[in-house]
Amino acid sequence: MVTSRDVAKLAGVSQATVSRLISSPSKLAPSTMAKVRAAMEELGYVPHLGAQSMKTRRSNTVGVVVAELTNPFYSEVLDQLSRELDRAGLRVVIWNAGGGSHVDALKAISEHAVDGVIFTTATEDSLELRAAIEKGSPIVLINRSVEGLECDQVTSDNVSGGVTVADYLVRHGRQRVAFIGGTENAKTSRDRAQGFLGRMAELGHPVPEHCRFTGNFDHGLSAQIMERVLARGDSPEAVFCANDFMAFGVLDALRRAGRTSCDCWVIGYDDVDMAAWASFSLTTVRQPSRAMASAGVRLLVERLKSPSAPARRVDFPSELIVRGSSELAPA
Repeated sequence: MVTSRDVAKLAGVSQATVSRLISSPSKLAPSTMAKVRAAMEELGYVPHLGAQSMKTRRSNTVGVVVAELTNPFYSEVLDQLSRELDRAGLRVVIWNAGGGSHVDALKAISEHAVDGVIFTTATEDSLELRAAIEKGSPIVLINRSVEGLECDQVTSDNVSGGVTVADYLVRHGRQRVAFIGGTENAKTSRDRAQGFLGRMAELGHPVPEHCRFTGNFDHGLSAQIMERVLARGDSPEAVFCANDFMAFGVLDALRRAGRTSCDCWVIGYDDVDMAAWASFSLTTVRQPSRAMASAGVRLLVERLKSPSAPARRVDFPSELIVRGSSELAPA
């Protein structure tokens, strides 16, 4: 059986250096890392990660909690998270937020099955999340912020994004509008609603209650909402959705009804890759999902090195991206 001692001898390094590659690869020089990995490959050496974990109390594994992966935003974030964590020498375990699996992720921290958890979805009513953070568990929130929680958080300026959409619509004469928000217990959705609805009221065009809907960030539900709006004969001049996935549903409903972007503008939020596809050409508010994911990994890696450091928050600016769903009217 090949041992780490054999690898060290072939690579011309100490056995401690081989162990360091397994436990803390970022501490090694790239040239040394390359030599040790080449020796491992030549000898067919496979580290005993279970024994290593018992020795160091570290698993070199990070949990990632995501919402529905059918939403392209989470797919993009997860792709970038996986790349960045691999670059940091960390493995990934993924939990789907449905069915209470976020509780399993938090339990995995306490059992040292994972070193930390990145949440791409979190709600303010999660008592388990609050309890884990109060215990000092290494947790980072991405695309979510929860007031009163002392943990690392990465967000974009959701209020400003909503304000930008309101200014854009009113400037171009679209004043009779509808709004489809996400889940009510997600601060991101509430912030976007606050920015948009508040600014519309300031500009003298408040959105009436019967034109405000909850789409739960769901494509199908948002399409149904738009179908009901069209059926009652009160078609708005524009619809702002709190994410792109819901906006895609609205666009699909409008097409089935034979409506065009000239009849009703549609604006989303996130700017996922699909938004730029010719079949959607969605005007949307861009939040840099990949940059946010990279920042989240950096915060978690630093948190694992310095568990008692003060919690930090990284905020990214938002930007309106104009496409065909608003007839390409200039921003």
